[in-house]
Amino acid sequence: MDGGGSGAAGYAVRTPEEVFRDYRARRAGMIKALTTDVDKFFKLCDPEKENLCLYGYPNETWEVTLPAEEVPPEIPEPALGINFARDGMNEKDWLALVAVHSDSWLLSVAFYFGARFGFDKESRRRLFSMINNLPTIFEVVTGSAKKQTKEKTPNSSSKSNKPSSKVQSRAESRSKAKVSVPKDEEESGDDDGDEEEERDNTLCGTCGLNDGKDEFWICCDNCEKWYHGKCVKITPARAEHIKHYKCPDCTNKRARA
Repeated sequence: MDGGGSGAAGYAVRTPEEVFRDYRARRAGMIKALTTDVDKFFKLCDPEKENLCLYGYPNETWEVTLPAEEVPPEIPEPALGINFARDGMNEKDWLALVAVHSDSWLLSVAFYFGARFGFDKESRRRLFSMINNLPTIFEVVTGSAKKQTKEKTPNSSSKSNKPSSKVQSRAESRSKAKVSVPKDEEESGDDDGDEEEERDNTLCGTCGLNDGKDEFWICCDNCEKWYHGKCVKITPARAEHIKHYKCPDCTNKRARA
């Protein structure tokens, strides 16, 4: 059960950004198991077998296997015995249940690393902010992530007006970033203090930082995340000629598909 390295031993850079990359890769592997590879995943979860767990690994792969034998394990263990309920539930409900437990496991692993690497309050806040900008596995598996995107409020930025916002400075784009970026539920009636805090927490999808107040930022028209122009090698002049911008992650996903 190596999966490209399952624990913390191989980390050279122990920062919130590194832990977030680990979280995002493990999440990608588990999403594959519960969506594109669901037939294979279903067959591997034979109720006649022993207690099985779904693991996601830092190389974006997944595995259904027995839990680690050592006690305590190197990292927290996923939910045990996911295979036992497979034939006793509607398949969609079973997948949704596994997705919920997978989300819980990913958070426990991320914050285990945070504790092990001695993250302070600000580092933990930064790590959770990056994680919270991604839809949960449950939202992806049940389709609610797409539904939330479609049900944006009338004040939200639409695809048609994004090109004009691509060349804004950080100071101008910050006020719109949280309107167009989040996959989280949007609530009407928030006070100005909450909105300002949301804007301050807008993070670059590449480096995971929100510094560079007056720098050029660009928004991906596919995943709706914001990026420092320098992080994705896009200049304001070049952005003027881009009608539909796709970030490196979305471009690579399409290439792999």
